[in-house]
Amino acid sequence: MNKPLRRIAIFCGLLVLALLIRDNYLQYVKADQLASQKDNRRVAIQRYAHPRGDIIVDGNPITGSAVSKSGDFKYKRTYKDGPLWAPVTGYSSQAFDGSQLEKIDDGILTGTDDRLFFRNTLDMITGKPKQGGNVVTTLNAAAQKAAYDGLAKQGGKGAVVALEPSTGKILAMASYPSYDPSSFSGYSDSDAKAWNSLRDDKADPMQNRALRETYPPGSTFKVVTAAAALENGLYKSADEKTNSPLPWTMPGTTTQLKNEGNIPCENATLRTALQYSCNTVFGKIGADLGNDKMLAEAKKFGFDSEQFTPVRSNASVFSDNMNQSQTALSSIGQYNTAATPLQMAMVASAVANDGKLMKPYMVDKLQSSNLDTVEQTEPQEMSRPLSSENAQILQSMMQTVVEKGTGTNAKIDGVTVGGKTGTAQHGVANSANPYAWFLSYAKLSDGSSPVAVAVVIEDESANRDDISGGGLAAPIAKNVMQAVIQSKK
Repeated sequence: MNKPLRRIAIFCGLLVLALLIRDNYLQYVKADQLASQKDNRRVAIQRYAHPRGDIIVDGNPITGSAVSKSGDFKYKRTYKDGPLWAPVTGYSSQAFDGSQLEKIDDGILTGTDDRLFFRNTLDMITGKPKQGGNVVTTLNAAAQKAAYDGLAKQGGKGAVVALEPSTGKILAMASYPSYDPSSFSGYSDSDAKAWNSLRDDKADPMQNRALRETYPPGSTFKVVTAAAALENGLYKSADEKTNSPLPWTMPGTTTQLKNEGNIPCENATLRTALQYSCNTVFGKIGADLGNDKMLAEAKKFGFDSEQFTPVRSNASVFSDNMNQSQTALSSIGQYNTAATPLQMAMVASAVANDGKLMKPYMVDKLQSSNLDTVEQTEPQEMSRPLSSENAQILQSMMQTVVEKGTGTNAKIDGVTVGGKTGTAQHGVANSANPYAWFLSYAKLSDGSSPVAVAVVIEDESANRDDISGGGLAAPIAKNVMQAVIQSKK
């Protein structure tokens, strides 16, 4: 070969080599980045070219797919009773991406998850159209409806979380006001209008208050304080008198901690103090134990840590480096203390489960399109906030609250119910309407506890004097517990 031809051959060889390198770089190094680019229209078209898998509750789909009336995205998401289930499903939108389960398990629902490779390969060989898999939840439809209907009837804003204490399964997770994810699941002008309207709504209906809103828990936090007193040996029984003078001045201050009304709080037993919700008793317990011991107990219940259900829940707060008076206020659920409804349901759940706190979760399993199980969630112990003995002492105290204390509106015939009310101060100098709380659990005659519930109500338009955990929140908790119990018969 003469010299010019050899040079041309070498040059062509280099061009081919460069082409091969570039091709492999694009296919293997940059593939994921290119596929995920928002401007890659072909990927988006393929994503919506087939029906999305479903989110399942009690064996029935609460989602669906419909053919789009316009555009090049063939299928869009639909929802059954969208506002009821939005705090569980989140949304999937052609224009605005997704959230919550729709986002977290998008690979399963669209059929693109690597764990579906074998199933997808078989479908390709047999010529079966591509289908997404399913997300099977732990939710109880009757309990969810009872929770949502209760919040809607009350009005204002609020949230409910119900757990199965023995496993950590989330049985209900309602937030009000809510929204319909179907209203903006497409790519049209009407979808954009609905999205913008929801985002501009001052009531913030797209906020999942059950997981993402933290509230001062008020007197419901006294359950945690009582647990700390028992676990640290400050008091050993429910009926031992406490060292609780009346009036009681908070350490390092000249400020007396007040109780609500003329109630029997002087040196009251733990049982009486919880029954009447004595601020002085539980504030002094917090001051006597100190910040470190109170913080350690709160953390055992899950405070100061985000929870993943798998949807992320905000971390509830019990502060560090507080002085005695600040710790006293925090121990009655005020000062810096803040909790999500999920967190307070976890508190009730741990007490009901004889001191064992199970990790909360809402996805039972993931399925392929032919209903084979891809992943199964197993219950997982999270911590032991109380010994079994102390949990049972606290159960007896909470049962007294419902039998003859502030929580009588949660009574259920033939069922043992334990609970705690809370009315949490809100606003500068307590100027805004307080939050109404109730947390509870139910125990059946065989000793099992099928459900623990937390309810919070924030109603700016209500008469301030009418706001109480026992009056507003307890009836909702009762209906949710009854729904769960009935569904197990």
